Amino acid sequence: MTTDPAADLAADARARDAADPLRDYPALFHRVDASDVVSYLDGNSLGRPTIAATEAISAAVAQWSGRLIRGWDEEWFDLPITIGDRLGRVVLGAAPGQTAIGDSTTVLLYKLARGALAMRPDRTEIVLDTDNFPTDRYVLEGIAAELGLDLRWITVDPASGVEAGAARESITERTALVVLSHVAYRSGFLADAEEITRAAHDAGALVLWDLCHSVGSVPIELDRWQADFAVGCTYKYLCGGPGSPAFGYVRAAHLDGFTQPIWGWMGRRDPFEMEAGYIPADGIRRMISGTPSVLGMIAMRSTLDLIDRAGIAVVRDKSARLTDYVIELARLLLPEARIASPLDPARRGGHVTLDHPRFREVLPRLWDRGVIPDFRAPQGLRLGPSPLSTTYAEVLTGIEVIADQL
Repeated sequence: MTTDPAADLAADARARDAADPLRDYPALFHRVDASDVVSYLDGNSLGRPTIAATEAISAAVAQWSGRLIRGWDEEWFDLPITIGDRLGRVVLGAAPGQTAIGDSTTVLLYKLARGALAMRPDRTEIVLDTDNFPTDRYVLEGIAAELGLDLRWITVDPASGVEAGAARESITERTALVVLSHVAYRSGFLADAEEITRAAHDAGALVLWDLCHSVGSVPIELDRWQADFAVGCTYKYLCGGPGSPAFGYVRAAHLDGFTQPIWGWMGRRDPFEMEAGYIPADGIRRMISGTPSVLGMIAMRSTLDLIDRAGIAVVRDKSARLTDYVIELARLLLPEARIASPLDPARRGGHVTLDHPRFREVLPRLWDRGVIPDFRAPQGLRLGPSPLSTTYAEVLTGIEVIADQL
């Protein structure tokens, strides 16, 4: 230790980076001039691109140029399923044949929820929570209005999330579907997905999990949980790029009886026969509606390679250590900010929210200084270090600039 606290903090961050089992991984991601971005703390919104993704996209464009329409027969037509299976194995805990890549999260959420509700036609309720991501709430509000169903709201503290006991108390014999986020978008609260799924099944209801803020940073075991349905995006910890297509999971036991509401030609049995009448394809392909975004699916494969190589348990350990470090530094350097996330890493996903009344006005100045978190109203600054691409030194730099701007 020295008499210079800043130097001691910097030395400690360097020591943490040197001991990090994933210390070589940040170099595998693109980084701009350090004078422009000195601390990227928004991996929970949009992940950095991998260097390998650039090469893969260039190769895909070359394939497009050289093979033209022949690419559909050679690879592209099956990509939503082959990449879906890889997602299932590497980050979802799902056996093959249950996951497909396709539309936006919003569209897949609608398709999965409508299909699930059709499997419980005699029930009249959808259970959700008051602080779920806005899209989830809006989609379900629209479906409830469309079908004449009731919404049963679980009221939660925005700094926490849905506890298993509260979920069990809210699910009734009238509940058709429970829709919750595995990791809360605001607080980072990590729900007990296995216990909540069990509670829903005990009441005869189905469960749809939103995995947007957990996939790629938190171990997920959809098959072991006996989850019914799941949806998630691929541009956060999976680094698929802006607008990369989402994934949908349907438990194998439900596939034969599952019909999603947006009938498109690529989800029909024998689509190239162009026959009259819609007959859903066998298996998970029935989740697909229209032509998938081939280029949009390419980038995430390189991130899956990295997670597969490192192991999701190691990724999770790094994520927990990084967010613990955020909290440690916030207590030291931002004492006036309130920690609006669970303190126990076992109850927390991959990001931390800090509340302060001046964070809204501070955010543009942080971005100008090359420190990039995001803001969630009314006064929350979300810090989402991505375990594969973020260093401890980068986190320290970010917190020090935030303290300076306050």
